[in-house]
Amino acid sequence: MSTVTLGTTRAHPSPPGRVLIMVSLVVAAAVIYTQLQPLAHFITNDVFHVPAGRLNAALEFFLFEVPKVLLLLTAVVFAIGVVRTWVTPERARRLLAGRRETSGNVLAALLGVATPFCSCSAVPLFIGFVTAGVPLGVTFSFLIAAPMVNEVALVLLFGLFGWKVAALYLTTGLAIAILAGWTIGRLRLERHVEPWVWTIESHEGSDRPMRWYERFSAGRSAVREIVGKVWIYVILGIAVGAGIHGYVPMNFLASFMGRGAWWAVPIAVLLGVPMYANAAGIIPIVQALLEKGAALGTVLAFMMSVIALSLPEMIILRKVLRPALIATFVAIVAAGILTVGYLFNFIL
Repeated sequence: MSTVTLGTTRAHPSPPGRVLIMVSLVVAAAVIYTQLQPLAHFITNDVFHVPAGRLNAALEFFLFEVPKVLLLLTAVVFAIGVVRTWVTPERARRLLAGRRETSGNVLAALLGVATPFCSCSAVPLFIGFVTAGVPLGVTFSFLIAAPMVNEVALVLLFGLFGWKVAALYLTTGLAIAILAGWTIGRLRLERHVEPWVWTIESHEGSDRPMRWYERFSAGRSAVREIVGKVWIYVILGIAVGAGIHGYVPMNFLASFMGRGAWWAVPIAVLLGVPMYANAAGIIPIVQALLEKGAALGTVLAFMMSVIALSLPEMIILRKVLRPALIATFVAIVAAGILTVGYLFNFIL
């Protein structure tokens, strides 16, 4: 008599079941999002019984902003993670190879928004681009746009300030990336690239077709990778912003970060260049600074200099660039950021 051994298998949701789970999570998140303000007020006043005053304002600010930003961040990072399966750095490199500088600068900046990277990826991306025949100025347009105009910055700006400020940041960030890359290309600074870079042979990667479940899996991986890394910076940044919101007197910062202080923009850029922070940590602080009277152009200049001119990225790029080219890169981008700061202080 034969015996049949039945093994235990782990049940996985079917494709329709996965869609139903995802839709349920989206609906639940949307409902929670609409109730965050009354929930924060309830916890602050009815649960903790914090008396009206500075601590009350700071705590309610913190309890409202943390879940709001994290929910927005998770949703947008997932969507960008799916979109990024179509726009990979390898595909961007092939699209830009052989492009003329002007059109190439525009395309490179746009592709940089869709393919953000961390500072540790700057060197391999730079090498891959220049060895594939991408002009130096076009490569820099990509390297500037990718870290500065990224999905984390845009979603936080949208969540905290609305679509107008987010669109303003996107437009000016792209303009800086395009013009800075074009200027570097006009200066013909290829001689300041380390000679060993030009000896590396370019290798083609593969972009195999992906199924939808693989693209959604990439979106979930992006959430784990990005949100998993930056959530602590979100909380810390909002905590600092909550302290400014609750304890710094109204219009206190206007005296030295307002429109009337001509020195505020260059000081903001000088302070931002040596700092190392990401958008998740710096934007909540920017929100609090604006609430206390700082000018929009000044805080945008500060934020851009922190994100686009981070000291670790400059140190990493030293492996492939000589100091003269790094200094030129920093000077041109800083000049663009200064222009943006003064322009918006003047207009707004």
